[in-house]
Amino acid sequence: MPTPRSQHGFTMALALAMIVVMGVMLLKIGPLVSAEVQRENEAELIFRGEAVATALRVYFAKNGRYPTDLEEVMKVRPRILRQKYKDPMTAAGDWEFITQVQPGASGNTEGLPIVGVRSRSIKDSFRIYQNKELYHDWLFTADQNLLGFGPGGAPGAASGAASGATSGDDRSKTGTKPGATPGTPTSPKL
Repeated sequence: MPTPRSQHGFTMALALAMIVVMGVMLLKIGPLVSAEVQRENEAELIFRGEAVATALRVYFAKNGRYPTDLEEVMKVRPRILRQKYKDPMTAAGDWEFITQVQPGASGNTEGLPIVGVRSRSIKDSFRIYQNKELYHDWLFTADQNLLGFGPGGAPGAASGAASGATSGDDRSKTGTKPGATPGTPTSPKL
């Protein structure tokens, strides 16, 4: 018959083994959870960016010009933007503005007409959006026909890419089907 003292040792060994197994499982699950959080943030980035772009379109239609700050958009009544959305891909949440004209040598966009936004994050994405794989390259613009300039941006950076359309050549990689609605997110990378 086992003594109470030997039972304590067995219980301790069993508890230690369970902790080790749980630790190994957490190490395997951790990256999956992190990837899921990043995918959710990507979806939120697309939602927020497109909401800002739509609000900029409506602002232009009402005022005949683009705003120089997102605060101007928030002042329009009835509201055209629910809230002043932040960039979900960066800790600070500050957008990089795409402006209607090129900023000066300093790259300062203050006071320039804002036609769109993009994330400041330079991380790779899981999803391909607008044929781009970096969050910084995802452009959310009010008018696809305008040349968008941002700090360090080049002329024409917003033209073409701002339409959100996925080219037919990239269909096999992105999972986009012929006749898909332009601007819709494509399937995750495989």
